[in-house]
Amino acid sequence: MSRPVGTRVKVARKAAEADLGFSWGVPNTVSLVLGIGALVVGYLALSKGSTTFAPVSLVAGYCVFIPASLLIRGRGQRTGE
Repeated sequence: MSRPVGTRVKVARKAAEADLGFSWGVPNTVSLVLGIGALVVGYLALSKGSTTFAPVSLVAGYCVFIPASLLIRGRGQRTGE
């Protein structure tokens, strides 16, 4: 259907994004790279038959470095709440 001349069409606007206080920085990237490196080293050691170093490296990668890369905040940043 056509609309009458002179009427305005309502345009849907996007909702503003909520700031959750999360920003990615250099410390986050370094921790993520360390975590991925620990995983690669752990899986290589596992393929060579290591029964002590491989699990320690994998646990460090999965449980320490990768979560730390998500939790690290820069200095002076607010909590986002």
